[in-house]
Amino acid sequence: MPDMNEPQGIRMVDVGGKPVTLRTARASARLRANAATVQRIRAGDLEKGDAVAAARLAGIMAAKRTSDIVPLCHPLPLDAVEVSIGFPGPDAVSIETLVRATARTGVEMEALVAATAAALTIYDMCKSIDQGMAVEQVRLEAKTGGTRGDYARDG
Repeated sequence: MPDMNEPQGIRMVDVGGKPVTLRTARASARLRANAATVQRIRAGDLEKGDAVAAARLAGIMAAKRTSDIVPLCHPLPLDAVEVSIGFPGPDAVSIETLVRATARTGVEMEALVAATAAALTIYDMCKSIDQGMAVEQVRLEAKTGGTRGDYARDG
């Protein structure tokens, strides 16, 4: 049995020596659903209410609580969180998040958690009418700041 006083190789990264800079991250997710479900989402015609407004709020709240969900994330004072919901086709809902912080570490996880929580909120609000929904393509689209520099997804 391993000695519980010995390090097990899992640790929070020490960011104390990193400079405080502006960090941004943009992430996205997609929810696939029946066209009739997407139409009801757009119209705000769901038993639980306005899924778009609820998803925006859930995304913002989730970004703020990312370090409570992802064990090794640093808690960060966020400067801004934006959650945009779109309808790119008759059977899809798109979610895009933008997170900004002036900090010593990046905000990629906050943007990804925000996009996921927003998608799951819509899923939860529609699950009684559409059991075939799927959350897809949760991904980082772009980031700025930090020692590794900027990143933008191709295409």
